[in-house]
Amino acid sequence: MVGNPDFLTGIGLEQAPEFQELESPEGELHLRFFVPSGNEFALSATGIREVISQSPDRITLIPNVSSLLLGTLNIRGRVIWVADLGQFLGEPTTLNTDRPEIPVIAVEDQDTILGLAVDQIVGMDWLDVEQVRLPTNVPDSMAPFLRGEWVIPSKEPVKEEEEKILRLLDQVAIVRSARWAA
Repeated sequence: MVGNPDFLTGIGLEQAPEFQELESPEGELHLRFFVPSGNEFALSATGIREVISQSPDRITLIPNVSSLLLGTLNIRGRVIWVADLGQFLGEPTTLNTDRPEIPVIAVEDQDTILGLAVDQIVGMDWLDVEQVRLPTNVPDSMAPFLRGEWVIPSKEPVKEEEEKILRLLDQVAIVRSARWAA
């Protein structure tokens, strides 16, 4: 390799795939997911403690608590409450717990951790927070927990009422909500 004349001159480096310039991500990292109604949401990665998939039988039912709560979960010796996020946001469809695993997003505010059970995790994505707009056509039950929304570009022309919307949630407002006492 040292005897190779290209090594000393640097010629040929730009053709090597491992030296191609990587695109730097723009925006902030967010976790995208769906609730049972099919609506898509995002949470800032900075407020997420972890994402786990748990068997429904690992969630311990607790009697006489809010119907929004599915029960508790033990994560490495710490007991956290797990809630149906769709129901919390006022969605009409309840989470199907009759399946092998339930995705749970553990969000944290100060010393409080809450597990948000969702239907499906899409993955992590870099989203431009400069493109967030004020939420439109949002139910009153959901509005206090939204920071804004993005319009996701479609490959085909669509009418404004058919635009795909990705809503950005405020995990601090969710954790601190008085709705948990109901």
